[in-house]
Amino acid sequence: MTRGELSELHYIAHMDNVPSILRLGILSHRRAARVPHASVAMEAVQARRARVVVPGARRLHEYVNLYLCARNPMLYRLRGRHLDLCVLRVSTDVLDLPGVVVTDGNASSGYARFAAAPGGLSIVDRDATFAEYWTAADQIVEWRKKSAKCAEVLVPDRIPPRFIFGAYVSCQQALDKLNNLDTSIAVTINGHMFFQ
Repeated sequence: MTRGELSELHYIAHMDNVPSILRLGILSHRRAARVPHASVAMEAVQARRARVVVPGARRLHEYVNLYLCARNPMLYRLRGRHLDLCVLRVSTDVLDLPGVVVTDGNASSGYARFAAAPGGLSIVDRDATFAEYWTAADQIVEWRKKSAKCAEVLVPDRIPPRFIFGAYVSCQQALDKLNNLDTSIAVTINGHMFFQ
């Protein structure tokens, strides 16, 4: 994948956290633990991520994880909670921040590759990451496709609010809910992204 093929990055967030995020930025798992927030994380997944160390760098929980494509297995598992969720739109300019790393799949997978940004985008299989579906008759192929859908950009510690330029929600009801938080963020309805 090339940088020119990437228009934005995505962060899946609980709507209740958006006012805080727009004030403090998007925080790594480790830093967010010190701030009251509503979590969308799955404990089993976070336990696995807690054990991962980015090659030659820091622990995975010390990075903010952005998705190249939020319409992925994580958001699919959360689809029943779509009225509480939004996907924050993050500028690709974060790729130029110091220490940013790109993965070609889910960073907690034992098979993910890691590469320094922005050039690291070259390890990402664009077709697999932006594929409509990740299912396959062969279980091994499905696992690979599922991981590729979760390709990540890892940003050390925090993403400042200036990099956030909008949000996606699943429907009008979700849009109204996010707008009621008085965030002044540009919100777009995209039911397809949320599997609605």
